[in-house]
Amino acid sequence: MVGSTFGARYDPRWDAHLAHEQRRSEHTRRAYIATAERFCAFLSTHRGGAVDRAMLVSLSPNDLRAYLADRRAGGLGNASAARELSAVRGFLRFVGGTNAGIPQLRGPRVKKGLPRPVAPAEALALAQDVEGNARQEWTGARDFALLLLLYGAGLRIGEALGLTGAVLPLSDTLRVTGKRGKTRIVPILPAVASAVTRYVDACPFPIGKDDALFLGARGGPLAPGVVRASVRTARRALGLPERTTPHALRHSFATHLLAGGADLRSLQELLGHASLASTQVYTAVDAAHLLDIYRSAHPRA
Repeated sequence: MVGSTFGARYDPRWDAHLAHEQRRSEHTRRAYIATAERFCAFLSTHRGGAVDRAMLVSLSPNDLRAYLADRRAGGLGNASAARELSAVRGFLRFVGGTNAGIPQLRGPRVKKGLPRPVAPAEALALAQDVEGNARQEWTGARDFALLLLLYGAGLRIGEALGLTGAVLPLSDTLRVTGKRGKTRIVPILPAVASAVTRYVDACPFPIGKDDALFLGARGGPLAPGVVRASVRTARRALGLPERTTPHALRHSFATHLLAGGADLRSLQELLGHASLASTQVYTAVDAAHLLDIYRSAHPRA
């Protein structure tokens, strides 16, 4: 069980719990740890005295409401406040155990936005522009291959950057490790495999089986920020909207498959969604296509 007193730095077993039991990503763990630290710091002032287990398991909805109000006063939006509340609840559940009573508080209402896909021509133009603007030929080939992989296989950027040299040479399928360590098999188009092969042949660094597939300019693992910056520059040059991000290429993969007749269950498997509800959002994106199917198939349409 966790230590008796909590402060700005608390028992590291919270991080271990997130990593090993909940299998949260490194990004999520950092966010949840930062939230717990802010929460404990707030409580030390709000309630007074040391923040220990007894205090944490005795909190009321008013305490959580006061914390959210303090965060909202700092400019936190609805979506971020909802995530913050979820992280606090998880922390309190960890501290108090599975049978602990968590203060019930309705989170802020968050308007769910629809994914914004990128048109096929825009996706290709984006990848080509990023390649053309690269400082070195091999990094251009790398960026082109990476963006084509996001669009052609629907990978998250973290999943693509998590690939190692063990996947080489690419075949017609690829095993991907997604959120919470879940694996799935995705098909690889010949054009994607060709782009990756071209990058690997041009790369000046050896890519061993345990090395990252996509390498940075100095031979270490490629950082996602480098990719996002390149895409940001290219979309401005092409006059594309700011919604054109690496993750938007994954949305495009899903939307275009659905438009081509893919069923939701298959799409769920390809995207690695834990819940079908996460996949169903794409039906709203492609509502016009589904309406066309209805009109052509329904006898009373």
